[in-house]
Amino acid sequence: MKKLILILTLFIAYESFSQEDAWVYFNDKPNAAAFFSNPLSELSQKSLDRRTAQGIALVINDAPLEVTYVDQISSATGITVMAKSKWLNCLHIRGSVTDIQALAALPFVNFVRFADNSLNNKMATSAAISPVNKSLEVQESFNYGTSLNQIQMLNGHLLHQTNYTGAGKIIAVLDSGFFGVDTAQPFQRLFTNNLILGGYNYVSQSNNLYVLHNHGTMTLSCMGGFTDNQLVGTAPDASYYLFITEDVATENPVEESYWVQAAEEADRLGADIITSSLGYFGYDNPNYSYTYSQMTGNTAFASKGANIAFSKGIVVVASAGNSANSADPHIGVPAEANNVLAIGAVKADRSYASFSSIGPSFDLRVKPDVMAQGQSSVLSSTAGSIITASGTSFSCPIMAGMIACFWQAIPWANNAQIVQFVKQSADRFLTPNNLFGYGIPDFQLALNIANLVTVENNKENFVLYPNPTSSFVTISFPVDINDAKITLYNSLGQVVLEKTISKSVSILSLETLNSGVYYYKVQSDIVSQSGKIIKE
Repeated sequence: MKKLILILTLFIAYESFSQEDAWVYFNDKPNAAAFFSNPLSELSQKSLDRRTAQGIALVINDAPLEVTYVDQISSATGITVMAKSKWLNCLHIRGSVTDIQALAALPFVNFVRFADNSLNNKMATSAAISPVNKSLEVQESFNYGTSLNQIQMLNGHLLHQTNYTGAGKIIAVLDSGFFGVDTAQPFQRLFTNNLILGGYNYVSQSNNLYVLHNHGTMTLSCMGGFTDNQLVGTAPDASYYLFITEDVATENPVEESYWVQAAEEADRLGADIITSSLGYFGYDNPNYSYTYSQMTGNTAFASKGANIAFSKGIVVVASAGNSANSADPHIGVPAEANNVLAIGAVKADRSYASFSSIGPSFDLRVKPDVMAQGQSSVLSSTAGSIITASGTSFSCPIMAGMIACFWQAIPWANNAQIVQFVKQSADRFLTPNNLFGYGIPDFQLALNIANLVTVENNKENFVLYPNPTSSFVTISFPVDINDAKITLYNSLGQVVLEKTISKSVSILSLETLNSGVYYYKVQSDIVSQSGKIIKE
């Protein structure tokens, strides 16, 4: 009996004092009205301009967290606030199970979700997400040197030759550290031209960016590096924000929360593209880890954040991962997200790199999306030496840089169009598979396709794209039409969605619909058009 009492005592002590990670979600944002009356209090003019250009309205998740809620959680017994997300209206916290559970009783708290899903089952809360496994995904006319192949494979050199080098586009790099970027020669051109705009170190909670690790240094060099006749990045004239979200000393879901926090800041600052060579699938605490069945596009915390970033008009690019030869060979978080462009790796001869993580997602979406050179990629070390290294960590920024150049060439396009044009230009677009996805893009072909769409927009037709789609459809209007109504019907002829649209707000969300074929009718005062939409 004494032994049993001792065991129970030890169990209670463990439950009370062991530190767990969790998210606490709030009910509302009482300060939202003040934000909508003065959006510059939270977002930069560049961020607002990006939304205006793409017809994206401000919504409640743009508003900041309620400060009084944050303060009460911060002062709660035994609770440490690790990260914040206005998009998901929550805090990432750390504390004992008992202290975290106590927060659920606060009137402004919607629910609490533990990173360890078994604890959620004990609480019987309404949690809606699941945790993670993460690892670094590494295994003008320019003199490109040995970096020529990784750009020429994508026909990126043709865009460079017409002065599309990323100028005017802003790329946010989310990584583990940028050691040596401030001193190594291949990055000096960025500093000379004031192209490093700033950033933040979420791991150390400081503005010190050029510390901790070399992984971000290498990925940045694939886009912004420049050493004449040795290395030219894919977007040498783009501007960059650098964010450290990855703690290489540990594998903990707080890094997912740092990732979302950085994405929110990238949005605030007006970034056009987020590139991240990080992946999540398993943690030091196995209870926090993901399973393949959770790779459904909008379940994981970082995947949710990535999808929201896309809804703000940002193109999100992520490494597919290097786990093809492991027990968990499939693409992880956030590359598996519905609206993230997951980048796999090929060799210099365009053949599949055997480490590149495979698809499909658990819900059978095409993943990876597209491919770039990730085996023996040419890049810079922290000392400034031009070296080669392998991993989807490098195919990802190579692709992100080319997307910046492409977007510069067609500034009228929104982010959904950019993603669709890139996929359509890929060499396996009509026959995607689980190794290559849609294949290797051709950015000159993408530009040709985009120019055809420009011509099509001048005709008397609505153009709906992408089609098939996994989430959103953009409707391009004929020249003389500004407003219309779109109605979607299922195979039984029942109305499943109806919305008034305009040239300024022309993105239709299909996220509430099941996969399948739908019939649409777009009706304006002078034009009526019907067709099919396939929801993947």
